[in-house]
Amino acid sequence: MNKVSFFRSIHFKFVMVYVLLIMLAMQIIGIYFVKELETSLKENFNASLSKRVSLLVYNIEQEMTRNTNEDEDEDGEKANDEITTIISDFETDEILEVRVIDSNKTVIATSSIDQDIVGKKTTEAMVLRTLVGLEDSNSNYFIHQETGQRVMVMTQPIKENNFSDKTVGAVYIIASVEEVFSQMQIINRIFATGTGLSLCITAALGIFLARTITRPMSDMRKQAIELAKGNYSRKVKVYGEDEIGQLAVTFNDLTEKLEEAQAMTEGEKKKLASVIAHMTDGVIATNRNGKVILINNPALDMLNVSRGTLKDVHITELLGIEDGNTFESLIDEQESLILDFSTKEEPLIIRVSFSAIQKESGKIDGLIAVLYDITEQERIEQERREFVANVSHELRTPLTTMRSYLEALADGAWRDNEIAPQFLNVTQTETERMIRLVNDLLQLSKLDRTEYKLNKDFINFTDYFNKIIDRFEMTKSEHVSFVRNIPKDPLYVDMDTDKITQVLDNIISNALKYSPEGGKVTFSIDVLPAEIQIRVQDEGVGIPKGSVNKIFDRFYRVDKARTRKLGGTGLGLAIAKEMVLAHGGDIWAQSQEGKGTTVYFTLPYNPEQEDEWDE
Repeated sequence: MNKVSFFRSIHFKFVMVYVLLIMLAMQIIGIYFVKELETSLKENFNASLSKRVSLLVYNIEQEMTRNTNEDEDEDGEKANDEITTIISDFETDEILEVRVIDSNKTVIATSSIDQDIVGKKTTEAMVLRTLVGLEDSNSNYFIHQETGQRVMVMTQPIKENNFSDKTVGAVYIIASVEEVFSQMQIINRIFATGTGLSLCITAALGIFLARTITRPMSDMRKQAIELAKGNYSRKVKVYGEDEIGQLAVTFNDLTEKLEEAQAMTEGEKKKLASVIAHMTDGVIATNRNGKVILINNPALDMLNVSRGTLKDVHITELLGIEDGNTFESLIDEQESLILDFSTKEEPLIIRVSFSAIQKESGKIDGLIAVLYDITEQERIEQERREFVANVSHELRTPLTTMRSYLEALADGAWRDNEIAPQFLNVTQTETERMIRLVNDLLQLSKLDRTEYKLNKDFINFTDYFNKIIDRFEMTKSEHVSFVRNIPKDPLYVDMDTDKITQVLDNIISNALKYSPEGGKVTFSIDVLPAEIQIRVQDEGVGIPKGSVNKIFDRFYRVDKARTRKLGGTGLGLAIAKEMVLAHGGDIWAQSQEGKGTTVYFTLPYNPEQEDEWDE
């Protein structure tokens, strides 16, 4: 740490503050005092001069009154001489000139050496205002043109007598005020000298006082440097019991607590390192440049890297996200990133959450990334999404049928006593079947379920199949035609009607979805020795050869975009397969791209049981 120069030190600043405060105080006091003193001196001078002038005016007034009562022609000149004598006696060092002006604005006497103005008209504005009675007395300050002195000019009127307001003349006086300003200069010099002495004494005291403050502070500075180096053994010297001394004691106490805190921090650091090392989640820490400085074993295992390869590796490079992300964007990232590290042998999906390491100043000092293995969660979530989609798919068909029958009833079919009960019966049946269907789908969503409780009964499959086709024929599009290759003879099969209905609904719904305009769907029943074979054939887009054997897998869809557009879920045929297998039958498909698909399924059939049923 560089040494602080004298002019930047607190020592210098402390002294300067003291000196400036004293200078400011002295200036304020001096300006106020000098101004008030100047005003007081001027007022005293003015008052003193006014009294003397009043006496002068009285004497002149007496002389002019006596002159008026006598013969002016004979004694006028004598009276002027008397007035000249009076004003000559009045003149002092302060009074530079005295003039007496009569009511005719004529100068009748002056104390000036220059007597040429006697007998001439005066032009002084102050005198003229006094003669006309505008002002009883008047005074003003200016610089005398001849002497260059600062003077005060005063005028006073001369009354005819004490009991009359008639003005018979005026006295014009020019008095020097240099004495007043001389006294002010002396006082200013005294103030300047006092200010200088005060500044010197203040500077000396400031230096002494600053040393008492800066010396302990310098010692504390050295202590802080030692603390930064990790030396906690040094102590600050206590110079007194004042605030500085208390600060030194507090500093020593702080040193002890820092030493304890450092030891505690080291212990917590070791604990944290142990916790991070034994966490099941991965943890990665970086420096302020984004370079990896810490990584635990779970993170190494998830990312399949070794510690030796992580020197100076950036976190975006380690996570494989350097193309679309930067270190700054990861700091601002509010949401977790989902990264797929799956291989052909093993799936692996990782969620990464980021948290910035901030100093107390708010500056970013690094980044913490926590890695969670969510492979199993994603698998369960995917199955949940597919299950919900499947429920929507499976419920659509019975709901559509119900809507068709209800619309027919709303359009007037309820008036037909034969059709209305049938429609209502179908609607009720579909509602109940839908409830059972939801229960089955909830059970079927569990991947480990392979057995079903079947409610079997002998059903005439021929009539049953025709009713299923009739129901679809009411809701199908007009551009698709149905062809039935169904025996007229009854075929009694021991089966669960709801389950087989669900199988046929799924198969026929798919056939209608993928049938082109003008296409046809063919329904056939083949009687085999131990079973009957049901076929549903469409003229749709067909299925690629490599996908034919997979269409009965759960959640499998050949063309996801097209299936999603048409409302498919990839679960319908899987449900059909489980239902047929539960009945002891089999299900498969044959398809050719561009020519259509045929879905086959079989159900156990025993003609002998049928004969017993007929009997």
